[in-house]
Amino acid sequence: MRIQTIRLPDVKEGVRYLSDLVYTLMRILTEIATQLNNLSEGRITAATNASTAPPTTGEHQVGDYVRNSAPAELGTAGSKYVIEGWLCTVAGTPGTWVQKRCLTGN
Repeated sequence: MRIQTIRLPDVKEGVRYLSDLVYTLMRILTEIATQLNNLSEGRITAATNASTAPPTTGEHQVGDYVRNSAPAELGTAGSKYVIEGWLCTVAGTPGTWVQKRCLTGN
């Protein structure tokens, strides 16, 4: 289910702070709606933790997962793969991360 366009009440002329408030709320709510719509469609743009590498800072728990925002086919002929993301296998700062690979068959 997609979130439709968000509408807030019109602001009275000459009330500057209300105009600024409505503008800010519209911007924030539109960003939230966009992210939720992308998330419901499985788009990577919805993942706030997508990265090009596993974390090197911060505390992480076993099972934490970071999606790869720049997947590419790697490896040699006959054993090519794509790194889908990284999975934390040992909690810590930053924890121990392993690649989640997907074989391409090439």
